[in-house]
Amino acid sequence: MIKRDYSPSVQVSLLGFGTMRLPLLPGKAEINTAAAAEMVDLAYENGVNYFDTAYTYHNGQSEVFIGQALQKYPRDSFFLADKMPTWLVHHLSDIRRIFAHQLEKCRVSYFDFYLCHSVGKNDVDFIGPYIKAGGLDYLRDLKAEGKIRRLGFSFHGNPERLKKILSHGPWDFVQLQLNYLDWDVMQAGELYRILEEHNLPCTVMEPVRGGALATLCPKSLEILKAYAPDKSAASWALRFVASLPNVLTVLSGMSAPEQVKDNLHTPSAFTPLIEEERRVLDLALKAYVETGAIPCTGCRYCMDCPSGVDIPRVFSVYNRCAATLSLPISFSFMHGINRNTQTFLDEYAKIPEENRAHNCAGCGLCAQQCPQHIRIPEEMKRIADLTRSLAK
Repeated sequence: MIKRDYSPSVQVSLLGFGTMRLPLLPGKAEINTAAAAEMVDLAYENGVNYFDTAYTYHNGQSEVFIGQALQKYPRDSFFLADKMPTWLVHHLSDIRRIFAHQLEKCRVSYFDFYLCHSVGKNDVDFIGPYIKAGGLDYLRDLKAEGKIRRLGFSFHGNPERLKKILSHGPWDFVQLQLNYLDWDVMQAGELYRILEEHNLPCTVMEPVRGGALATLCPKSLEILKAYAPDKSAASWALRFVASLPNVLTVLSGMSAPEQVKDNLHTPSAFTPLIEEERRVLDLALKAYVETGAIPCTGCRYCMDCPSGVDIPRVFSVYNRCAATLSLPISFSFMHGINRNTQTFLDEYAKIPEENRAHNCAGCGLCAQQCPQHIRIPEEMKRIADLTRSLAK
């Protein structure tokens, strides 16, 4: 496993283990702890030493799981990252309570990397809890006590907001959503260059865009396979971000042992992308963008919907069908409807009626929480209109 230097004495594995998408028990929302523990052991035994969790992942159970799973290993043999849930902080007392609870759940006395979670979506989400409520000063006090070793933040916003938050430094690192789709679409390339200018290491989230860049569409996969038959689509995505010199570790939210095994290949025998490979990746990206997929990563920050809509599931069904060219709407025109339309209708029918797009009341609460800045009510209306049109 290739490791990168945070400092001469701190070496972090190029592949990091994210715990937002752990495997679940069949038909349940509970973590399949046996399968997930197997994945953690496989990663650790192959050199992964960076594990990332958060207070709200898996309805609060991610921290409990990773705390238990890492108990068998010496504390100084791995780095544990956790995050303060920004949207749950209203008073300084909230930060004190949540941080103490996190240490307890993770069974540790300190966090190696700690983040202000998901800031930058608007102009006030950082200022309220961390400046006005005194949260940032408190986290820095915890760092002085040794309960936090390195303090940073995970960012979802534009370059101007990033610069504003950086001005409240010093910071030790920043976590960005970075992948070859978002490089231009979400200004990720510009955000990355700002961190380079500030000499701040970048940890990467969503390198495969919630799994979208691991599956892509048939045309994109054909392009990649024609160039490198033995390489998975996910490995292309990981290599893209790992080729950036200021990236410290690339977090992958893996859901099965097979994904761990596949992802381990990239950093174990890593070579940066060459110019020819970048051109191939650009062609694959162009083919994927033409499907009209909605940029949802399945993070579920939009949930729970007060109207009962299962937003991530609706988007997932739509995107799976769009990626396989089953949807005429994916090309922004309605002619050309064919027998593949039924594929979408059949998949959509598996969503309980009360959780479907037509139940959206357009309140907009979900859009305010979306890290991808998706206009969710508009997309829900579009999907609801599509299903009505195709069902006639």
